[in-house]
Amino acid sequence: TMQAMRIAVYPGSFDPATNGHLDVIRRGANLFDRFIVAVRRNSGKSPLFTAPERVALIEACVHDLPQVQVTAFDGMLVQFAQSVG
Repeated sequence: TMQAMRIAVYPGSFDPATNGHLDVIRRGANLFDRFIVAVRRNSGKSPLFTAPERVALIEACVHDLPQVQVTAFDGMLVQFAQSVG
């Protein structure tokens, strides 16, 4: 039988991403087929880095993990999770 793809969503502001965040990403990437780092655009806050900068910084740190996808999102987390399956 075909096994369903295991997808995880790791949401946060990641402003900035820390070694702790990167540790969780690396550990999660070993447990799931697809590991999505969901960078929240903080419309109500004044972030240190813009959402595209935060995405680029994390992507640079996990370039060796093809199952990790880093993307920015707005709105409700549950809607984002539904949109990525």
